[in-house]
Amino acid sequence: MLHRHARAACAAVAAAGALLVAGLSGSASAGVRPVPSTVPGAAQTLRTADAPPALLDAMRRDLGLSLPQARLRLANEAEAGATAGRLRAALGRHFAGAWVRGPESGTLTVATTDARDVAAIRARGARAVVVRHSLASLDAAKARLDRAADRLHRAADRQAGTDTPVWYVDVRRNTLVVQAVRPAAAARLLAAAGVDRALVRTSKFAERPRPLYDLRGGDAYYIGGSTRCSIGFPVTRGSQQGFASAGHCGRAGSTTTGSNRVAQGTFQTSVFPGNDMSWVATNGNWTATPYVNGSSAQVTGSTQATVGASVCRSGSTTGWHCGTVQQLNASVTYQEGTVSGVTRTSVCAEPGDSGGSFISGSQAQGVTSGGTGDCTSGGTTYFQPVNPILQAYGLTLKTTTSGPGDPGNPGDPGGTWSAGTVYQAGDTVTYGGAAYRCLQGHQAQPGWEPPNVPALWQRA
Repeated sequence: MLHRHARAACAAVAAAGALLVAGLSGSASAGVRPVPSTVPGAAQTLRTADAPPALLDAMRRDLGLSLPQARLRLANEAEAGATAGRLRAALGRHFAGAWVRGPESGTLTVATTDARDVAAIRARGARAVVVRHSLASLDAAKARLDRAADRLHRAADRQAGTDTPVWYVDVRRNTLVVQAVRPAAAARLLAAAGVDRALVRTSKFAERPRPLYDLRGGDAYYIGGSTRCSIGFPVTRGSQQGFASAGHCGRAGSTTTGSNRVAQGTFQTSVFPGNDMSWVATNGNWTATPYVNGSSAQVTGSTQATVGASVCRSGSTTGWHCGTVQQLNASVTYQEGTVSGVTRTSVCAEPGDSGGSFISGSQAQGVTSGGTGDCTSGGTTYFQPVNPILQAYGLTLKTTTSGPGDPGNPGDPGGTWSAGTVYQAGDTVTYGGAAYRCLQGHQAQPGWEPPNVPALWQRA
């Protein structure tokens, strides 16, 4: 059965760090609601102080940080995500993306298409950049590329897809990037999509991403007695326990055994390509725990990390490795077809790491899909975000204790907010007679009721 691990206790952020974190919150300005001083900050809500030693050690090694810097970076990234969420809600259709930079992620940049928003952005302690294209327009152009790639694949023109293996919105450069092995293939894909070339930048890409499974012995879990992948995150569906993983690891009905070769479970559903997601229902000998496999890393939620934020991966081949989030909502083409909606990272991975956990601080991010390179020379890895998996299959992420609020016995406050529901930025709910707007994508859980977590919700 799955082993339980003692929780790792991590020191709180140093006082000097708290000053930097507070600087990201800033003061209220036009169109941005102030946060009451009596409510918990984002770092407290997302429990960045609970980051386990294994994750912190990997951040020190891969990102070149000291231990205090690693802890401070996680706290800054939590606060930056909340600030970016509030500004996104305030800027509306002018919002053009947000990202963090610096060794400790001490600088948050927010882009807008309207120069009149600059004062409001700066008032929140962020750096403002005025750009030409909104995030919505770039995302819409990327969606057209996704549909065109799917049409080409169904028409058996696979070469057009594999020769343009990656495309994504680069918010730092305010452009849609298409990486191509051959320029002619990129031109064919763009023509099929009918995308405005002014939105696009093409670049040469010599490598072809591949899914990261293999056919050799080892630990983690096995499919059909041979193929090895890595557990993503333990989940529940009602009373049924199991785990989320990558879709390319197995098809619905495939059976799994654990790293000890003991019968484990069965794939319930699996999607690949298109997405790269699956979930395995385990038998009664296996118990879902709120830990990342093989370590004391505790999962406390699934709040999406910001571009530029640190992210770490644990896999059965290479263990812990860290890097940064490079782009959200990317598309990558493998030999089997295109997978959309993945996150592109600078983290390395190798065969057998597929399906494994991506985590930022204590927040689950996704399951390893594929990539290029290796952990000797470095590489690029893509992960399937976990929230769409939870939403698609009606799963509940296994976490530690409840959020910062004390759910106790609150009675029935009424409203549409519901624990276990996956919310995206911009979603609106009612709770206790008030309306709230979601600031950051996450799965709701008891104790994370909207009034308790201003890092995730604001009054609409």
